[in-house]
Amino acid sequence: MRHERAEHTLQASALVNEAYLRLIQVQRVQWQNRLHFVAMASRMMRRVLVDAARAKGNQKRGGGAQKVTLPDVLLAAEGPSPDLLALDDALNELDTIDPRKCKVVEMRFFGGLNVEETAAALHVSKETVMRDWRIAKAWLARELKGVPHP
Repeated sequence: MRHERAEHTLQASALVNEAYLRLIQVQRVQWQNRLHFVAMASRMMRRVLVDAARAKGNQKRGGGAQKVTLPDVLLAAEGPSPDLLALDDALNELDTIDPRKCKVVEMRFFGGLNVEETAAALHVSKETVMRDWRIAKAWLARELKGVPHP
């Protein structure tokens, strides 16, 4: 939320509150540890943000959609920042191709986890997380720019 404009209607506290309310409604979850909770919270925050964008009547891929500025670590590409709905669409597609890379993005971008925490939550090495992060950023940059697949 720190990258959002000042007049954004969904404040950080409201985002966390809504994500928490959704988390407590999830049935039969065996919380393994703090990182497991943060991973689930990251996914819920993504859903809250996307639902809020859709509720405002934003159209897919522009059409008056609110732009979200992603930090430079997520997208190295220059140009206009993608909107949240386009990012969600791209992440959904990435999830069908490589679910772990999608989880890495959710945990790092939406959840704010560092490389070590993400690696622990996914039970992989730090090097694997860094590689997945690098590949996912490149893939998302291409998808959000609308570059066709070869």
